[in-house]
Amino acid sequence: MPSGPGARRGLIAIIVIGAVLFGGQAGGAGAAVSVEVAARSVRPGELVVLTITDARATAVDVRVFGRSTRAYPLRTGIWQALVGIDLDQKPGTYTAAVDARAGTEIARGAATLAVRPRTFPTRTLRVDADFVNPPDALTERIRSEAALIRDVTGHSDAERLWHTPFVRPVPDPANSRFGTRSVFNGEVRRPHGGADFLSAAGTVVHAPNAGRIVVARDLFFTGNTVIIDHGLGVVSLLAHLSSMDVGEGQMVSAGEVVGRVGATGRVTGPHLHWGITVAGARVDPLSVLALVGIQRDK
Repeated sequence: MPSGPGARRGLIAIIVIGAVLFGGQAGGAGAAVSVEVAARSVRPGELVVLTITDARATAVDVRVFGRSTRAYPLRTGIWQALVGIDLDQKPGTYTAAVDARAGTEIARGAATLAVRPRTFPTRTLRVDADFVNPPDALTERIRSEAALIRDVTGHSDAERLWHTPFVRPVPDPANSRFGTRSVFNGEVRRPHGGADFLSAAGTVVHAPNAGRIVVARDLFFTGNTVIIDHGLGVVSLLAHLSSMDVGEGQMVSAGEVVGRVGATGRVTGPHLHWGITVAGARVDPLSVLALVGIQRDK
């Protein structure tokens, strides 16, 4: 079973979906590639970890759901790739195609991901009316900030910037479910793309893992926001902070203080919102903790 460095499973059961051997070749490579799949479940919003075995490979790439990701070495001959099943991914059967390269030679492997349907709950909230239907004067700001977030999540560092398990940014349990469909002031809006932690105002917020600060600024909907690029397509967003203790371009380590919990942006009270994208796919941060992190509670 894949295990990111030092990860502990604890209270969440991880299932190994299966292991596939596939003996495809290109350019003369002849060794079969073994692909093992692990996840909490194969449903929208979940992280899937592929563990790939190929004794000769010097680079491994994975393509699934129309997205590509680079695997990283765990030890000699063993590679791992993080695959996100986006919140809006349609149920169905998909193939994760693996290319293991050794010089000019390629050995190919594959694994089947049968994505099952998932029903998300609905929540009804009351917020400032301007956060539901912003005045025209704010339209350009909102568009610009949305483009900024798309850009930083779509241009992650090609190298893995983390080498230890992911950690919780705050000690408190999550109190709002990932994927919940939100109704603000009676109007339906986008689903909740992260986990909320009901932490008291001023609670210290830690970096979930090492990476580069790509955004540290006040954004309209998410308030004081810190975005960390962990590399290889993995990006964390920490929102609604009362203060930010890091600057854009700064490198941080896992557990380093990046700010404090607040109630900025579109909120009903103090809390921390933590969102994660993997190659652009929105996934539940708790699934990341369960598979490649330190999991302390459900």
